[in-house]
Amino acid sequence: MGWLQDLHVMAHSTLHRQRGGTHAERLQGYYGPQAAYYDAFRQRLLHGRLPLLRALPLPAGARVLDVGGGTGFLWELAGTRRAELDSLVVLDLCPALLEQARARVSRLGWSNVRVIEGDATLQNWHDKPFDVVVFSYCLTMIPDWFRAIDRAVELLRPGGLVGTTDFYVSRKWPDSGMRRHSAWRRFFWPCWFGWHGLSLNPDHLPYLQSRFDTVHLEESLGRVPYMGGQRAPYYVFVGRSLGRQVNASSPV
Repeated sequence: MGWLQDLHVMAHSTLHRQRGGTHAERLQGYYGPQAAYYDAFRQRLLHGRLPLLRALPLPAGARVLDVGGGTGFLWELAGTRRAELDSLVVLDLCPALLEQARARVSRLGWSNVRVIEGDATLQNWHDKPFDVVVFSYCLTMIPDWFRAIDRAVELLRPGGLVGTTDFYVSRKWPDSGMRRHSAWRRFFWPCWFGWHGLSLNPDHLPYLQSRFDTVHLEESLGRVPYMGGQRAPYYVFVGRSLGRQVNASSPV
């Protein structure tokens, strides 16, 4: 990716804040002008995606829902594991990113992938529960993030898995064994990401832990491009469903 394209992404991200009457309108207005360059720039920013794929079991024949899946690039990173799935649904609210996802599916001939525009907190499904639900860098973008997590609980089969990675900051006094970020990190990164429309809520990770049995957890730091070596906190979480199932009312 050239520096001019980097400049385009950074200028738009910095100078054009999210605006619009609905969440979908805000996403489209923000990501639309940078959708073509979205993946190339964020490969150097979204450090949790490969660790998530390494930690998340994706059994052959599994049914997977990728919430906030955007351009679908995560599944290009997954390689042959994607081809072994029974089905994969990429769900997102942003038409510009979904256009990139559909182009990727067509270009790569992914016959087991559906791309759907919809709200993670409202979408209903008529078929059987999912084996895996993924949230890759999207909970910080969902206003009702707790409802999205609750919906994942309902959509998973008993014993199904949720895989999540995102930016975050710790609580001031986290539970024993959890990383505690400095006061500066707890102040700076929510402000910095907040300018770009992300909400770094210290309750994201604890809420995931309250709704799922923890299978895997890692907390780390990743370098942010053009930030002089600054590293932003991110986590990778894999949890197992405790057994609630979906009450679907309308088909997709």
